[in-house]
Amino acid sequence: MSERLIHVVDDEEAVRRSVSFLLRTSGYRVALYESGVDFLAEKQVEPGCILLDVRMPVMDGLAVQRELAARGVTLPVVVLTGHGDVTTAVQAMKAGAVDFLEKPFEKSALIAAIDIGFARLDQHDSSDLAAKDAQVRLAVLTPREHDVLEGLARGLPNKTIAFDLGISPRTVEVHRANLMTKLDVRSLSDALRIAFAAGLGK
Repeated sequence: MSERLIHVVDDEEAVRRSVSFLLRTSGYRVALYESGVDFLAEKQVEPGCILLDVRMPVMDGLAVQRELAARGVTLPVVVLTGHGDVTTAVQAMKAGAVDFLEKPFEKSALIAAIDIGFARLDQHDSSDLAAKDAQVRLAVLTPREHDVLEGLARGLPNKTIAFDLGISPRTVEVHRANLMTKLDVRSLSDALRIAFAAGLGK
C-alpha cells in the first residue's frame, strides 16, 4: 500500500480537505483537483486510483469517466455521490467504476473501495474469471431474485421493479435482502459488481 497515489476530483474544498487528510494519514499520496476539467488537463495521469465526485459544475463525474475511457485511461474509479442517487451510481459502475460511496462515508468504506480499485489495477486480465465466478454465484438465486437483481442492475427503483414484476415494493425489498444474503454481499455496489460481471443490466 505504501505511497500509492489517489487522485481526488471534487468541487467541494471541504471534501477535498477531509478526504486528503484521511488518505494521507492512511499512507497514501494524494493529488487534488477541484474539477473534472482540471483533472483531464493533466498531460500524463500518474497510475493510481481515482476518487471522482458525480455532481460537479461544467463537467460531471460521468462525463469525466466517459472522457477517460475515450482516451484509453483504464485507472480504477471510485465514484462519490452525495445524493443517494442509485441510477447515477449504476451508470458509473456500468461504465467501469469499481465502487460508489455515498457521502458522508466512513473511513473504512473509503479504504475498502480503494483496496478494490488497486486490486483491479494489480490483476490484469481477470474479466473472464470474474464472469465465470459471477455466473456460479448467481446460480443460487431464485428466478424472482434474479429478476429483482436485473432490475437493480438497470438502475430501477424498487417501486418500478415491483410494478414491472407485478409484486409489491415490500416484496421487492424482501427479495433484495435475500439475494444479498445468498450472494454474501453487504452493499448494493457489491451486488451490482457481480451482476455486471455476469452480463446483467444491459
